Amino acid sequence: MRVQQDVRVTFRIDKELKERAERLFENLGMNMSTALNVFLRKSVEEAAIPFPVSSKSPLFGAGNMPDEITRVFISAVDNEIAKKEQNEYPVARYDIIRKEAYLQVADGKREYING
Repeated sequence: MRVQQDVRVTFRIDKELKERAERLFENLGMNMSTALNVFLRKSVEEAAIPFPVSSKSPLFGAGNMPDEITRVFISAVDNEIAKKEQNEYPVARYDIIRKEAYLQVADGKREYING
């Protein structure tokens, strides 16, 4: 397995949005870092934001519909996971009991990030 060179990225986000996102990601079995890595990897792979973004779109306009944005995000994550599993690549997951990230490999085994 390739050794990753992780870097820390810091950015500002609305407190309520952060808390809501953390709850969503926990329900999806991951933490904020894993979710953002999924988003960034998918964006790089597609050379685009992996869902429609438009000033004309009701998803991101003044009427901002959080449930629809959540649905689009979950769909993008599910598609990414399905592609990884189909190609037998490891899939990043989060163990909420151990509070630790791990890779789920093709044979079903878990490789925890910190040992």
